[in-house]
Amino acid sequence: MYEQKPWLKFYGHVPESIAYPRVTLYQALRATAEKNPAAIATDFFGKTRSYEQLMAAIDQCARALYALGLRRGDRITISMPTSPQGIACFYAANKLGAVSSMIHPLSPAKEVAFYLKVSKSRMALTLDAFYPVFAEAMREQPIETLILARIPDELPFPLNALFSLTKGRKIEKVPPDPRVRFWKPLMAAAYPEPPPNDMQTDDLASILYSGGTTGTPKGIMLSNMNFISQGMMSAAWGKIGDADSMLAILPIFHGFGLGVCVNAVLMGGGKSILVPTFTAETVAKLIRKKKPSFIVGVPTLYEALTRNPDFLKADLRCLRGAFCGADRLPRAVKEAFEDICRRSGADIKLLEGYGLTEAVTAIMCMPVTGYREGSIGIPFPDMLAKVVKIGTTEEAALGEEGEICVSGPAVMLGYLDQPEETANTLRRHADGRVWLHTGDIATMDADGYFYFKLRLKRMIKSSGMNVYPSQVEEVLCRHPDVVQACVIGVPDQAQVERVKAFVVLRDPAAAGPAMQEKLIAHCRDHLIKWSCPREIEFRCELPCTRIGKIDFRKLTDEEIAKIKACEEKQA
Repeated sequence: MYEQKPWLKFYGHVPESIAYPRVTLYQALRATAEKNPAAIATDFFGKTRSYEQLMAAIDQCARALYALGLRRGDRITISMPTSPQGIACFYAANKLGAVSSMIHPLSPAKEVAFYLKVSKSRMALTLDAFYPVFAEAMREQPIETLILARIPDELPFPLNALFSLTKGRKIEKVPPDPRVRFWKPLMAAAYPEPPPNDMQTDDLASILYSGGTTGTPKGIMLSNMNFISQGMMSAAWGKIGDADSMLAILPIFHGFGLGVCVNAVLMGGGKSILVPTFTAETVAKLIRKKKPSFIVGVPTLYEALTRNPDFLKADLRCLRGAFCGADRLPRAVKEAFEDICRRSGADIKLLEGYGLTEAVTAIMCMPVTGYREGSIGIPFPDMLAKVVKIGTTEEAALGEEGEICVSGPAVMLGYLDQPEETANTLRRHADGRVWLHTGDIATMDADGYFYFKLRLKRMIKSSGMNVYPSQVEEVLCRHPDVVQACVIGVPDQAQVERVKAFVVLRDPAAAGPAMQEKLIAHCRDHLIKWSCPREIEFRCELPCTRIGKIDFRKLTDEEIAKIKACEEKQA
């Protein structure tokens, strides 16, 4: 069925196939820049860079990194918010043939040490505010050079001065450290031009991270072609050109943020409006001030926007498109958002899509014309998708639930140093193609529309971010007071799901609010914020399956039953 590509009749302006240049990511960006060097590439709080200026910054960063010793095949960790420094470093490393390892800038020290180790990074870039975290991490996993950027370095006057006088004053002074180099003087110095390297389009370009079924973060190896193809597909889908702009709300350590909000926009020659930290308030104000052509985000963002006074008053005629991913979009949120847009002069639809980091990010989306209730859309150009019977490579019948499999140029190279996991996920089917088994359950209709059902992997989606229960459970069980732990996602109106832990203590008498706070604080020391439990329920024992495993499904069913009973009582 997939070979017939029944979805093509819904493409409209979107080409069936795209000619992808056999170049590196840096070379592809340079080709875009040469077409319209004066067009604005990035906007950071009003400080803009044309494509010509962006390429100059990338080239200077590449010279500086080469002078510091970064070479072809080396790894550099980039732990930055969505900012000019992080973007310049990402493409500069690529120019040198090096590999960027992208991590969350708020990662605790133990996570940073883990990422530095698995990526074998020689260098890292982060903000001066996060020096203490990296200093602690580097005691466990040393690196040669730590480059520290400052937010005011890229802010226009007077915002740079205001930042230094307010938030900047709270940042601890960086002590003398021979490993530390500061971004601004590095970018101001003179260096010789690095020699050419032999990086190819199918070579590893970047490592992003995903938790997977074991709970241990896996490095997802993405090639130049993965980024180029996914970026060009997304740009074609949105018809992004040099007159368009997009709010880069999602962070650059995330495939959605890096792949769509930055790279796809730059592949299309548009303007990426960089948003390092965001709330519904900041997004609403930016829409009113910057008048973007596109916004992309997670369901919780759109839900918050529908309640934001600034957004309700905004002139939205600038919007050509709005896209939602990373989680299921509630129908009520979609309708409320579209109604506000319509009343504000923008006759647009909030289009839901589907993707995963193993294919950079978005690889399916609802067509601009042709909305279907409950669907995640149809595949992008050059991406094949099908539903197979669970546990097999056999294609399922139309309407039959099975696992989504995808094939095409955006599919990852594999998992970093995990050949077994790679072999389980990337499989060659009878048609001779390599297919990515997503672990997601869906159905497909006769027109090639896909309908997401659930995840095979036991993953929680909290505010659009992945939370891996086994990772949280492992951290909880490291605490000396804990015997057993089980973590589930509980339906939540604001976050879609909130993280809840069930814990058995060594001393049941110690259960109570003080112990709950103690265990949550313990989690905060080892996990990123959104992975930490919002509540802990203490039990004398946890339910088990017949083979002795903790029955997380039973706990989930109990919580849902409680919520329903509460709602019925209130009604």
